[in-house]
Amino acid sequence: MSLSRCLLAFGWSLGLLASTASAQDATAAVGVENAWARPTAAGQKVGGAYVTLKGGSRPDRLIGASAAIAERVELHSMSMDGDVMRMRQVEAIEVPAGQRVELKPGGLHLMLMGLKQALPAGSRLPLKLRFERAGELTVEMSVRAPGEAAVGGGEHQH
Repeated sequence: MSLSRCLLAFGWSLGLLASTASAQDATAAVGVENAWARPTAAGQKVGGAYVTLKGGSRPDRLIGASAAIAERVELHSMSMDGDVMRMRQVEAIEVPAGQRVELKPGGLHLMLMGLKQALPAGSRLPLKLRFERAGELTVEMSVRAPGEAAVGGGEHQH
C-alpha cells in the first residue's frame, strides 16, 4: 500500500472514531424539555420555574442555574410535613441515567430570586442550566400559567 493510501485510510479511521465518540457523548448527555415559568406581577421579586430533565446513558446532576432576568436562580424542593408546606434550597438535583426528573410545582423546582422585571404571560426567556457532567445548557423558557400547553420552543435536546 502506498504512503498516500495509508495516510488516507488513517485519516478516515480517525474521522470514524471522532464521529462515534460524538454520538456516544450525545447519548450520554442529559436532555431538557418543557422549560417554563409562572407569570409574575409588577414588583414581584420571586418567581418559579420548571423543566423536565431527561437522563442520558450516564447519570448526571443539575448543580446550578442562571437567568438574566433574575439576580440568582436557586434549586429548591417542596414537600408537605403534615399540614405544613416546607420549601428548602438544595445543592443539586440528581438525574439518573435513562430516567426523567420533572421539576414542577409542589416538588423540585427552580426559584428565580431578585427578579429585575415582571414575567408576562406569553414571553420567552433564556435559562442556563449547569450540570456536573453535561456542562452548561441554555434553553428557552416560556412564561405561562400552570396547565397551559407549551407552544413550541422551551425545549433543548442535547
